[in-house]
Amino acid sequence: MPILLIVLLALLIGTLGFWDAIGAILGAVALLVLFWVLVGATVLIAAVWLVRKVF
Repeated sequence: MPILLIVLLALLIGTLGFWDAIGAILGAVALLVLFWVLVGATVLIAAVWLVRKVF
């Protein structure tokens, strides 16, 4: 599995260039972080809503 990631990274750098590849990787990581922040906020809001509804 790590070999496949290294090959994909090499292809990405070879196709786009180093700085564009770094930008694409950082953008993908930021997108994943934003997604999980939104999931966490949704769960938190749902929990608060349920607690207020029950008690």
